[in-house]
Amino acid sequence: MHFVFCTLFDRNYLYKGLALLKSLRAHCPEFTLWILCMDAPTYSVLDKMRLGNVRLVRLEDFEDDALRKAKKNRTLSEYCWTCTAPLILFVIQNEPKANLVAYLDADLFFYSNPQPIYDELGGGSILIVGHRFSAQYQALEETSGIYNVSMVVFRRDRDGLECLAWWKERVLEACSLDPEAGLCGDQKYLDDWPTRFRNVVVLQHKGGGVAPWNISNYDLSRNDGHTYVDSDQLVFYHFHSLQILGKRFLTKRVFLASRGYRFTKEQLALVYEPYARELERAIKKVKEIVPELILGDASLKLLDILRAYRNGNLLLV
Repeated sequence: MHFVFCTLFDRNYLYKGLALLKSLRAHCPEFTLWILCMDAPTYSVLDKMRLGNVRLVRLEDFEDDALRKAKKNRTLSEYCWTCTAPLILFVIQNEPKANLVAYLDADLFFYSNPQPIYDELGGGSILIVGHRFSAQYQALEETSGIYNVSMVVFRRDRDGLECLAWWKERVLEACSLDPEAGLCGDQKYLDDWPTRFRNVVVLQHKGGGVAPWNISNYDLSRNDGHTYVDSDQLVFYHFHSLQILGKRFLTKRVFLASRGYRFTKEQLALVYEPYARELERAIKKVKEIVPELILGDASLKLLDILRAYRNGNLLLV
């Protein structure tokens, strides 16, 4: 199967986007990844890298009048959320042989072939992934929604296109973080899709959609070179809010796994450390092309680093 994926990011997610691409190359025999570059530096760097399996899209070649109008009154995050549904439609329109198109958040990382996810979709038209909140985070469902826009798959058929068109209209109307209005960017619009639209499949495979808010639900293990989530092989993990610190600590790069969550040493070793190593490789590659590119999401004092280490939220790679 030839997978068709799309994602979007700006320079702040450049290293994460490159890590996502590397993971797809490791586990997908055939795929194309469409990347909507949300700023000129991102397009410039990726274009210079001459990446295989990639179709780069400039923002100016993607935007229409409706998007440009929405952009005037939205933050960068809000505008990125606004572009998700239009991007999927853009890829469907520009890759006519693609029967299925999947949107992927740029901070995903694949640990095995995504084929089991598509097997579960079967003949369905739309696949969505639940948050599956752990008990201690269940209250987040009220504001963040039942489902997460980390990976969403659409089939090029009547039901898939109907849903996409509806979603695009909604995000153009409103796409902000406004709990009182029932909004969480583009995400809470998914809450009623299983009843609003036909042929919607909610992913049951435990290895898809593992994230900081649900990882404690599962027993992680390593066997025959693969990482397992209970009895399912880990397919992809959502590295929500992982931060790359700009300065090294002694000889190590510092990563914050995810603020507001706690992790075990096993979780960090099996899931987070492979990703952090890939991010470090991506940083080095980008630095070879653009040495002056600013690195890092944040800086921490030594006391903050020690506190994060005690809370199981720190990686040194």
